[in-house]
Amino acid sequence: MYALALIFTCSCSNQQNEDEKEDELIEILSNPIKYLALGDSYTIGQGVDETQRWPVQLGRQLQENDKVVQVVDIIAQTGWNTNNLINAIEDTALDDYNLVSLLIGVNNQFQNIPFEIFESEFEALLNTSINIAGSKDKVFVVSIPDYGVTPFGSGNSKNIAKELDFYNDHISNKCAILQIPFINVTEISRTLGASPGALAPDNLHPSETQYEEWTNEILPVVLQLLEE
Repeated sequence: MYALALIFTCSCSNQQNEDEKEDELIEILSNPIKYLALGDSYTIGQGVDETQRWPVQLGRQLQENDKVVQVVDIIAQTGWNTNNLINAIEDTALDDYNLVSLLIGVNNQFQNIPFEIFESEFEALLNTSINIAGSKDKVFVVSIPDYGVTPFGSGNSKNIAKELDFYNDHISNKCAILQIPFINVTEISRTLGASPGALAPDNLHPSETQYEEWTNEILPVVLQLLEE
């Protein structure tokens, strides 16, 4: 009798596990990820193949973690500042997205645009990102990497680092207030610097290998977002 009861219990337990797995699969398939990445040259992947842009790499890694990724769209161009990105979003017919990332600001710094303008426009972009995603719980922000470690910025590296830290501190604080993840890739860019394989052929933008390092940093945060 004991043996029969044990077999029956195990059988019920196995069936319950199978049912839970099936329910989880149905949930995943019925809610595919539609991801929109907003940014500038770092998001569009200047200097690397389009398949190696970090948002695209992220999409692949999510699929490798049993997520169904239906869309990875990018609104970004080299040289864009916050105002350029705002205008581009306004001029784009947007799909329904349930995951949005934002990485912007380096060209505000590089173009010496008054910081007060960045403050205002970054807040607008953060609110826009939330609106697009439908919830702040489906938005994450990536820090501005430090181009002062590259040959392009080496002549003014200390000042570039100081100014970008100021930008990133502001971005981080805004994200903390809204409880939006802020993912720091700046330290990755500084650690790799201009080491072999870290930069694209232009010796300014990250290589596909560096973008892979970024994606490894971003992935756990996004997986957690998607579980909430």
